[in-house]
Amino acid sequence: MNGVTTATPTIFIIFGITGDLAGRKLLPALLNLYVKKQLPSKFAIVGFSRKPFTREDFRVYVRENMNIKPGQYQEEEVKHFIDHMYYEQGNFDASSSYAQLAQRLKNIDDTFHQCSNKLFHLSIPPSLYESIFQHLSNSGLTIPCGGDEGWTRILVEKPFGNDSEMAKKLDKKLGELFDENQVFRIDHYLAKEALQNILAFRFSNSLFEPLWNRKYVDKVHIKLLEKIGMEGRGVFYDGIGALKDVGQNHMLQMLALIAMEPPASTDAATIRSERAKVLNRMQPMTAKNIASRVVRGQYEGYKFEGGVKEYTQTETYFRIESYINSARWKNVPFYLESGKSLAETKTEIDIYFKNEKDEERQNILTFRIQPDEGIKVRFWVKTPGFTMDVESKLLKFRYSDSASLAILPDAYERVLYDAIIGDQTLFTSTEEVTSAWKYVTSVLSSWNVVPLTIYRNGAQDVL
Repeated sequence: MNGVTTATPTIFIIFGITGDLAGRKLLPALLNLYVKKQLPSKFAIVGFSRKPFTREDFRVYVRENMNIKPGQYQEEEVKHFIDHMYYEQGNFDASSSYAQLAQRLKNIDDTFHQCSNKLFHLSIPPSLYESIFQHLSNSGLTIPCGGDEGWTRILVEKPFGNDSEMAKKLDKKLGELFDENQVFRIDHYLAKEALQNILAFRFSNSLFEPLWNRKYVDKVHIKLLEKIGMEGRGVFYDGIGALKDVGQNHMLQMLALIAMEPPASTDAATIRSERAKVLNRMQPMTAKNIASRVVRGQYEGYKFEGGVKEYTQTETYFRIESYINSARWKNVPFYLESGKSLAETKTEIDIYFKNEKDEERQNILTFRIQPDEGIKVRFWVKTPGFTMDVESKLLKFRYSDSASLAILPDAYERVLYDAIIGDQTLFTSTEEVTSAWKYVTSVLSSWNVVPLTIYRNGAQDVL
């Protein structure tokens, strides 16, 4: 990152600032950007929530609840950062609260002596989106001052809607109130350095791109596995499940990066368009094939987690065999696998290259997203000795071995930074959201046909 060059002050307005996401991700990311001098020289953070706080009480609350390690920053840095924070108590569905918020923002603009950029972040449940969109519009807060300075943008967290119809409804509302260039739909996985490296690796190395097709690729396996269970998220999770929580967004975005065609240019519109084309070509699931292509699972004891219904059928694990209807990927299976309370935590993409002479000796290219981000290639060499036996070896690159590791931005740092500079490459477009939900809806339409497999906590394999 080269730094934010705008001289225009910027105000970050966070709806739901007292929630878990703000304390765990958003505020630490903004603090990191501040310490790295990647924020505009003049900025303010306005928290908007229901809880009654004075400004000073709010700052104490932030300091106590922000997820930072002891000694991670100088205390003066943290103090100066928190000095930029304000608080506005209000109800998300009350017009008067938005009038108060508008006045607060005007007062801050007055201290800056100019109209500032406004970046609204919705760190709240998707069920509240529509009401907030409408109130923001009615209050005039969506109207930018004009030009490149004094812009207004809105950051929306996933999941964007709970189903295809809700997603369409929200998008329609967004389209009525905002221009597409104002809307930044977050999928923070796209901002992970290891995921961005997929495109760089593919298109900067002529060695692999000629092999990136059905003639040479046997299968692709995308895994997002976690050791943890609910961790207090039972109320939220039980109404969504694993597929909607990470499949509809994170995993399909990873698939799109692997499967997309080489873009004609590297601008945001072109890359987002190519990702959308992949998602739109996903072969819909049908009642005839879903039983043979899908595994649903739930870990033992899930139904006893806080906030979870006793007779719940919500999945905590899934494995889907999916296909893309394109000339490049016809008949190549893309396996999407995700689950909680498993043996290990890891997110990675394995690309298996064909070896028609010996299927057990395939070359495997792995993008490791977390933990220990990096890239590795499995290949085969002669075993030392008198025979012609072969053995597998790994060629590895790890970010942890790089001297630049310390300067790598966290995913939320990158999300916020790009929203400030107006780069939408790492954000999902309307077309991507619609296409992803189209495929997921085809799965969900016959979802309950697949029996729910109960697996033990810490299982290595659910199948």
